[in-house]
Amino acid sequence: MLRYFLKRLGLSLVTVLIVATVVFFMMRILPGDAARRILGKGTTEEQLVALREQLGLNRPLVVQFWDWITSTLRGDLGQSLQYSSDVGELLFPAIGYSARLAALAFVLIVPISVTGGVVAALNRGKAIDRVITVGGLSAAVIPEFVWAVTFVLVFGVTLEWFPVTAFPDDPAAGFLDYVWHLLLPSIALLLVLFGYIARIARAGVIEALESDYMRTAVLKGMTRRAAIWRHVMRNAMLPTIAVIAGQIPYLVGGLVAVEVVFNYPGFGTVLLTAVGGRDYPMLQAGVLITSSVIVGFQLLADMLFAMLNPRIRTAVAE
Repeated sequence: MLRYFLKRLGLSLVTVLIVATVVFFMMRILPGDAARRILGKGTTEEQLVALREQLGLNRPLVVQFWDWITSTLRGDLGQSLQYSSDVGELLFPAIGYSARLAALAFVLIVPISVTGGVVAALNRGKAIDRVITVGGLSAAVIPEFVWAVTFVLVFGVTLEWFPVTAFPDDPAAGFLDYVWHLLLPSIALLLVLFGYIARIARAGVIEALESDYMRTAVLKGMTRRAAIWRHVMRNAMLPTIAVIAGQIPYLVGGLVAVEVVFNYPGFGTVLLTAVGGRDYPMLQAGVLITSSVIVGFQLLADMLFAMLNPRIRTAVAE
């Protein structure tokens, strides 16, 4: 098991390095000039050359890449070209805001999706099963930003039931006020992930209901309800847990679109601003952090699945 973990960890680190390398060089070949964007129109060529010299943009790309990698490994993410501030000071507060939204969305997604899958499995073939499975998959094909825009227009502008922004105007707002503002963007993320998680939970419960240990428990006199709670739920939820961990990267990706629609000062909003300003250090650090989080949770999902699935665990041990 340790060898499997080390192998997966090594592949994860290589993946992050490849992503960082690709993003670094792609940013440099995109049209536009960061120095000209910073100084604005009407600047002289001498001013542009001086700024490029100051920012180190005139050095060879390989040298710039090496300096960035070594600085990042030391914990220095560089200076923002737009704001002339430390990248970490700008990104980490935004990451905290995004983490709040992701946490609330996750709290809604897990119980609602798992409950929907269990209800569908226990009513297999009935109308409620078709509503949950078809409705969940239909909702999943609609992007997060479409749900977000729809919610803003319907529940925020037309009905005025919810705020149209995800961040309260009052700096002294309490916990419940924050939750209220984050509810609509969280539901938008829920609708995209509900269908897949519910489908996996449904399949696990159906497989457990048709298993030999379930039939044996009923033949021994255990009621069906008791057998479901003691045997079916425990065995069916194990692979579902691993699948839920694997959906976290998709949740991270969906945050960007939702944050922009709801004018939320999170990680995605900061990165989009950096794209518009061609802020290389900000973008590089943002993509590096995002890829590290995604790869990290993918590694966690693989390890959970290997530990919870006896067949994979046996293959890994061999």
